Amino acid sequence: VQLQASGGGLVEAGGSLRLSCAASGFALDGGSIGWFRQAPGKEREGVSVIRSSGGRTYYADSARGRFTISRDKAKNTVYLQMNSLEFEDTAVYYCAAGYPILSSMWSVSGYRYWGQGTEVTVSS
Repeated sequence: VQLQASGGGLVEAGGSLRLSCAASGFALDGGSIGWFRQAPGKEREGVSVIRSSGGRTYYADSARGRFTISRDKAKNTVYLQMNSLEFEDTAVYYCAAGYPILSSMWSVSGYRYWGQGTEVTVSS
């Protein structure tokens, strides 16, 4: 399994970015994809998850209303559209794939495979 995250960059506060996670060797309708982020000096935290079961989506409080997770099965790619970006969104963003149970979908340990990360910097 390989996960290729891309789309990060430098953006002003209030701007938007779309992150992509291209998966190979992992069927999106067979498992879950999560977006996590890690800011300097902080622990990695879950941002959004799209689960295999019906493609249901979940958002952390910090992301709800501003971020949208989606998937394109034909491209085997998951996207994270991030709008109204804030300085506090600055972090390295990782996509992860696995088969977490519902109670573990926000845990790093719930995912078996990780991408290399893409850096998002929001200037205030």
